[in-house]
Amino acid sequence: MPIVPGTHVVYTVRPGDSLYTIANELGASLPELIESNALYPPITEPSLIYPGEVLLVRLPGMSEQSAVLYEVNPGDTLYRIAKRFSAGVDMMAALNQLEQPDVLQAGRLLYVPAFVYEVEQGDSLYRISRKFGISLDELLNANKERPGLSLDVVYPGFRLAVPLPSSTNILVTEPLPGSAIAPGDRVKGRARAFEATVLYQLRDASGRVVGAERFVTASEGGPAFGFFDAPLYYDQAPSEPTGTLMVYTRSANDGSIQDLVEISVTFKDLSR
Repeated sequence: MPIVPGTHVVYTVRPGDSLYTIANELGASLPELIESNALYPPITEPSLIYPGEVLLVRLPGMSEQSAVLYEVNPGDTLYRIAKRFSAGVDMMAALNQLEQPDVLQAGRLLYVPAFVYEVEQGDSLYRISRKFGISLDELLNANKERPGLSLDVVYPGFRLAVPLPSSTNILVTEPLPGSAIAPGDRVKGRARAFEATVLYQLRDASGRVVGAERFVTASEGGPAFGFFDAPLYYDQAPSEPTGTLMVYTRSANDGSIQDLVEISVTFKDLSR
C-alpha cells in the first residue's frame, strides 16, 4: 500500500508563481512536484499552473511518518479548513495549539489530520476511498482544485491527501487504515475524553472479538485533547485475514459507545 512518507504541504498557487519558484521556495524536487500533481499532457499543458489551483508539495526531509500541512490563504477560516479535511474545529485548534482560532495569519502552516497516498496502476478514486474507509466526497473535498485530479481517471504517481479516521472527539493517527498489525503494535492518537479514558478493541471481519475491550488513559482529560498510546493485544486468533480496530468512549449515563472511530486493518499473523 503506497502511503508516502514525509511531510507534504497543501499549497495554493499565487499570481506570479511558477513550478520552479514553488519548488525553490519550499525546497522541493521539481520533477517530483510535476509527477505527484500530474502536471503533464494529456492531463494539463506541460507544467502550466494557474492562481487558485492547489498542489501537494513534499518538503525536504526523511520522516517515516506521512503528514500533511495546509498553508493558510487570505480569507481562510479554521471552520473551512477543518471541513475540507473532515475534522472538527476544536480538534484542529488543539492540534495546532491555536489560542485564537478565529484569527489565522495568511501563510501559516497548519497541521491537518491527513496522510498522503500515491496512486497505483488500476486505482480509481472510488476504490481508494473504499480502501481507506472514507466517502468519495470526503476524498474529493480534501483534494479540490487539484489540476491533475479527474473523477474519471487518476494516473499512477499522482498523490492524494487522505483524511485520517476521526470523530468529533477522537483522532487515530496509528495504525493507518489498511495497515497490517500484529500483537504489540501501537494504537495512537488524540482524544477529548471524560476522565481521559479512551477504549479500544479489535474484531475480525466475521465480528469475532480478537482483542477484548481495553482502556488507555490519555495525557489530559476533557476539555483538552490529550495524547494516547497503547499496545494492541490478541486474546484469540482472528478467523479472517482482515478486521477492524475500534476506538471510542462510553457514555457515563448508560454505557453506550460514543465517538466511535473504526480503522480497517489486516492481521499479520493468523496463527496467534
